[in-house]
Amino acid sequence: MKPTDRKKAMKSSVASLLLSAFVAGSAFAARTPVDYVNPYIGNISHLLMPTFPTVHLPNGMMRVYPVRGAYTESRVNGLPLIIINHRECLAFNLSATQSLGRGDGVPYSVVTDYDNEEITPYYYATDIDNQNIRAEYAPSLHSAVYRLSPDREKGDMTLVLNARNGEMEIDGRSMSGFQYTWGGIKIYIYAETDREPVAAGVLSEGKMSDRTAGSGDEACAVMTFDATAPVVMRYGVSYIDAEQARRNMETEVGGLSFDTVKKHGRKAWNDELGKIIVEGGTDADKEVFYTSLYRCYERPVDLAEYGRYFNPADRKVHDGDHHYTDDWLWDTYRATHPLRILLSESQEADMINSLIDYAGHSPQQWLPTFPAVSGDSHRMNCNHGVAVIADAMVKGVEGIDYADGYRYGKSAVEDKTLAPWRNGKAGYLNRFYREHGYIPALHPGESEYLDEVDGWEKRQAVAVTLGTAYDDWCLSVIADRLGLDDDAAYYAARSKNYRNLFNPATSFFHPKDSAGNFIEPFDYKFSGGIGARDYYDENNGWTYRWDCQHDIPGLIELMGGDSKFVANLDDTFNEWLGKNKYEFYSVLPDQTGNVGQFTMGNEPSMHIPYLYNYAGEPWRTQRRVRQLVRQWFRPDVMGMPGDEDGGGLSSFVVFSMMGFYPVTPGSGMYSVGTPFFSKVRLRMENGKELVIEAPGASDDCKYIADATIDGKTLDKPWFSHDEIRNGAKIKFRMTGRHTGWGGR
Repeated sequence: MKPTDRKKAMKSSVASLLLSAFVAGSAFAARTPVDYVNPYIGNISHLLMPTFPTVHLPNGMMRVYPVRGAYTESRVNGLPLIIINHRECLAFNLSATQSLGRGDGVPYSVVTDYDNEEITPYYYATDIDNQNIRAEYAPSLHSAVYRLSPDREKGDMTLVLNARNGEMEIDGRSMSGFQYTWGGIKIYIYAETDREPVAAGVLSEGKMSDRTAGSGDEACAVMTFDATAPVVMRYGVSYIDAEQARRNMETEVGGLSFDTVKKHGRKAWNDELGKIIVEGGTDADKEVFYTSLYRCYERPVDLAEYGRYFNPADRKVHDGDHHYTDDWLWDTYRATHPLRILLSESQEADMINSLIDYAGHSPQQWLPTFPAVSGDSHRMNCNHGVAVIADAMVKGVEGIDYADGYRYGKSAVEDKTLAPWRNGKAGYLNRFYREHGYIPALHPGESEYLDEVDGWEKRQAVAVTLGTAYDDWCLSVIADRLGLDDDAAYYAARSKNYRNLFNPATSFFHPKDSAGNFIEPFDYKFSGGIGARDYYDENNGWTYRWDCQHDIPGLIELMGGDSKFVANLDDTFNEWLGKNKYEFYSVLPDQTGNVGQFTMGNEPSMHIPYLYNYAGEPWRTQRRVRQLVRQWFRPDVMGMPGDEDGGGLSSFVVFSMMGFYPVTPGSGMYSVGTPFFSKVRLRMENGKELVIEAPGASDDCKYIADATIDGKTLDKPWFSHDEIRNGAKIKFRMTGRHTGWGGR
């Protein structure tokens, strides 16, 4: 080879190496959907409950977050092993410490400072025990792995596995037992370390012994290891028995390295989050979007354990492949369940069948409202499980026993008390509602005389009337599709009951007493006590002014037409709080994220900014939705305006950033907003894609000039599920100034 040829070859090789390095570096830097998830968003609340940085697989039973009271606390109380209910009730506890020597007194749990914390949806790591031990965690569906790396210079490491209220036993490298949790439910655990301890025993009733079993409060299994190498602890949990917990562990993480389990978790999240791919926008937009989508997978959780499941309704074990629970339907019917239909119809069918299965095994045969591991907690008001069923039915979701769903839903509406937060048979309130079409309210100072009403939650007379009218409408939708014509007509007529509380003099929904008189004097901001619960629920009359999802044209008519309706919407966003903030929130602590009297921090408000579409001014919806997302949903620890409720509020963000929203679950329609990304590709379970293209979409270019769907002109600010179910392409031409698109 000539010298010149060698030089050319060397230059070519160097260029190839540089190109390869560049490509490899670019590939390494590329972010997948899960890399945009920031579990810390919202961990400091504006007023009430913050979000929690939950580590879990999508809808998996195994969920954990750090054991501390608040994000700002500088200490943790041991390490988490499982959360029973969303943001409530942890079971078991693991402490890892090097502050003890062999034979020293052992605490039930070790409270220690922590540092260098790292959390992703599939991984948790922190330095604990005065920074000597690195604890790393990776979950599977019913099991998980801890890798605990002690400081070799600090002596032995002791693990304390605490059953709290239950029993623990130890056998060589394994620990097992159970804990009683909410409602007397038993949860079982089986754990196994990858090497033999140098010492082991049981801590029971405050005493340490080398016995193999202990019981009572704070029963613990204790193992001590030398610090020559990390200790890997695999464990499984079960609501069936300890043997099933062992099988769960062996099936899911047995024989797998920590890094392999972590890798599997990362893939599981990318598989789910990757069902929606967004292009354009900023990295901050993607962070908010994918974090919101991640939170929609925190609930409900699947209790099925490889062909068997514990049913909280009868507290028995049954055969079956799925049973989902921990679902706060008052929050999730609005957008979380509709989002699930778009992403996985079969999973939504399994979730609805779980509601039906719960009802079928319950003594009352009522569709649940807040199903949890401990049973139906009957929180909030009304029976919005019927909305979830109606929405799936009109969207053609298959594999659901709609006849049973209707029967149990009808029974819940008719045979269970309409009193909020109560689990009891129908009484006076139901009879009055059937006869008069509204829930009667008490006058200020009038003492409650009904035993069926909770003393703190009150009657919530307007909220329950409006919510039950919507439930009635949902029953009419289901009945109509089942061919139950008489029922359909009956409930369709009852769905108009919201009109009975409309005050034409004020254009608000106004409580009435049992004689049919409006309660006077009345303040739509502050009447009703704490949370306005005498008449509304957590929100005041300004929010419930718009709680008529199922008949928006009827509400426009009641208010006097489009112009009055739009003016009233504008007033909602512009009306001042009425008091100083500390005074306002001392009465209405749930009404956070305020823009005027609108509250972005609570679910009954989520559809309100989309209502301009129905009165012929969709540009106002486009402007307002973008403003609200920008104002209240940000990629920082205070970037969540209210109680997130495990997808209840986050689903609003997911839909809104894609550019549409399901204002009326059960109608099969979506209302158009403003897209935040230049392109969205949503892959449905049938393999089809919903593609939304909006070139140039930005804060400065948020208005829709014109639109098409599959090449056909879209001149109204809504489209149907039928139009997109088998894939569709929606194109928006964006502009910086509002236009007449979509108006009347």
